[in-house]
Amino acid sequence: MNKLNLLAQTGLAAICLQHLGVSAETGSTEDLAKQLQNPIADLVSVPIQYNYDQDLGFNDDGDRHLINIQPVVPVDLNDDWLVISRTILPVISQDDVSAPGRSDSGTGDVVQSFFFSPKKPADSGWIWGAGPVFLLPTATEDELGAEKWGVGPSAVALKQESGWTYGMLVNHIWDVAGDGDRSDVNQTFVQPFLGYTWPSALSVFLNSESSIDWENNRELVPLNLVVSQVVPLGGEIFSVGAGVRYYLDSPSGGPEGLGLRLVLT
Repeated sequence: MNKLNLLAQTGLAAICLQHLGVSAETGSTEDLAKQLQNPIADLVSVPIQYNYDQDLGFNDDGDRHLINIQPVVPVDLNDDWLVISRTILPVISQDDVSAPGRSDSGTGDVVQSFFFSPKKPADSGWIWGAGPVFLLPTATEDELGAEKWGVGPSAVALKQESGWTYGMLVNHIWDVAGDGDRSDVNQTFVQPFLGYTWPSALSVFLNSESSIDWENNRELVPLNLVVSQVVPLGGEIFSVGAGVRYYLDSPSGGPEGLGLRLVLT
């Protein structure tokens, strides 16, 4: 698996679906839609994100289906601080990517982040969180992961006002152990994001999930546009969204052109 694609899975702000363990009466759907734009909100959720990319591999004729399962669990530390656990488990199916005529399927490497965040925004209105990020070599096939243990710092800062949400997430992962025959992991992830939520709980979200592989001097720069709607259903709250992705820059063998981000429940 291309390590740039692996790192791109750590994106936190482009949430397509969240199933919240709250009743529809706990707050307006508009308020919940705004909270869903905040990647370190005090909400227990399980986002499930489907992505489709094409024109990958040696002959640029491969395609990949990727489902990211992303449970988010905030934990109270005290009256002032939270720690938010975010796990990303990728489930991958791809054809003609690792080699012509070859199909690969299974789980990829898990990315685990912990954000320590104040419960209240700063006086300026900014919300922030910071902590470690870990790369766990859980891939079921060599072609779907880096076969490396990794660790590094991660931070996010955002502001919400007048329906707008804007901010940035960054992290960096270095490998610390693993298969010595595989390429080292030394990668930066940068995700600026901008979104708007209407009183109807309809949201539009634009972000870039850019990855820089310093070891191999490669960059992956997709631009994502997602539209989502919060819907009360059966006493619970669902947010369902769909969008498109366009690759502004991609290394040789990486995805090109348009991709799809979709939610099915």
